[in-house]
Amino acid sequence: MPDREGMSVPEAFELFSALAPKGWRVELIEGEICVVPPANGEHEEIVSELSGQVRDHDKGVGRYTGIGLILPGSADTVRVIPDLVIAPKGSFDDQQEWHGPDAVLLVAEVTSSSTASRDRVQKIRAYARAGIPVYIMIDREAEEAVVCSEPSGDDFGHKSIHKLGTVVPLPAPLGFALDTSQF
Repeated sequence: MPDREGMSVPEAFELFSALAPKGWRVELIEGEICVVPPANGEHEEIVSELSGQVRDHDKGVGRYTGIGLILPGSADTVRVIPDLVIAPKGSFDDQQEWHGPDAVLLVAEVTSSSTASRDRVQKIRAYARAGIPVYIMIDREAEEAVVCSEPSGDDFGHKSIHKLGTVVPLPAPLGFALDTSQF
């Protein structure tokens, strides 16, 4: 075990990442190391349904879970592992653990009690800063689908909120209606 005294936050992040049990996600958001346990079944069903609807709409895009993204932060680099990343097929066809956001068309997060506040605040800032065109947050506590588009600075210029169970229009670059009745 390396000497931890005087360790920088990025060094501590690397250590936590290396020691995390399989299935746990370690993220670095605004200088805070976040260790997230594996998701429950309901969470994964929502991610699967969202992924399937994207596949049905556009077979030319890849649907990725577990892809690490390196994003610009206000002071330090942000490292996140979104619940779902949509990008052209082959965008992450390499041996890298972490990728830049340039190819990303959409990220989706499904809230859990341990992640909801970060999904609602810090991740919106991180995804907007990175210029990711669309961020969808399925907020299970609020029973809403929040669609953010038109990234500008630390926020998105357009946000729409829809009750789960309704049909949610997704803006370009995907541009289709997402049926949230299965969420």
